[in-house]
Amino acid sequence: METIRGSLALAFIVLNTVFWCLPVYLLGALKPMLPASWRIALATTMFRAVDGWVASARCLASWLGIVRLDTRITIADGMPPLRPEGSYLVLCNHRSWADILVLTFAFLGHLPQFKFFTKRQLIWVPFIGVALWLLDFPLVRRYGRQRLQASPALRQRDEQAIRRACQSFRERPTSVLSFAEGTRFTPAKRDAQDSPYARLLKPKIGGVAMVLEQLGGHLDAVVDVTIAYGEHRDAPAAPSFWAFLCGRCPTVRVEARALPLPSGEGAALRPWLARLWEEKDAALKEIEESRPDGWR
Repeated sequence: METIRGSLALAFIVLNTVFWCLPVYLLGALKPMLPASWRIALATTMFRAVDGWVASARCLASWLGIVRLDTRITIADGMPPLRPEGSYLVLCNHRSWADILVLTFAFLGHLPQFKFFTKRQLIWVPFIGVALWLLDFPLVRRYGRQRLQASPALRQRDEQAIRRACQSFRERPTSVLSFAEGTRFTPAKRDAQDSPYARLLKPKIGGVAMVLEQLGGHLDAVVDVTIAYGEHRDAPAAPSFWAFLCGRCPTVRVEARALPLPSGEGAALRPWLARLWEEKDAALKEIEESRPDGWR
């Protein structure tokens, strides 16, 4: 049954992607022909198609019994509730290829659709790559450390891409999603970088600082999100995307906190981010030890 469930889910996602990419392609082709004053409305319509994709996939996940999301949203004192018309910086730990799917399911109707920095190579992924480009997702190259050390000027290319993206983010409500760890968590990666956290990798401040610098006056809040998969109680790794589609992770906890924007810039943000990660690590420990009903 797990294999049948996973195969049905994968087939539906492919067909669902093709179906909703068609209006994105059509509207994206019209975009260069329209005056600038019309492009914001056009972009909003294109993201309605993204909402349709998410809503359809979420219904399928519920119908097939792939996952039950346990979503808990906390608003700090004095903060307004989350709303699709706002703009946010979303900071999240990174556990699985399924993270993006989980986040879009959990926050549909609560936040505007996510924009995140993606590897430029994804432009070649059928249907999805072109859609990301037409939807103005920032595509970055993410050079390796050794190459950056050999050619420091390459770092400026990604920084310029981020700045251009942030300019477009100001045009409409946006949730800028950042996996600050930079890669998916595994115990081996944690040990290799000597992370001070038991369940997290070290967060990287560069991209977060640049987004706050470029968009600080435009953002309504920081949304700190913690994802915990049911399997983590029994295994060191979160499920693969295939295992997720097969329903091998019946419950996923998503905890979100709406927080005020931090004060300070650049290096001054480092202790703020470190404190968030300490709290996130403690939250993951508490979730694991509580063993919520339905987890296995």
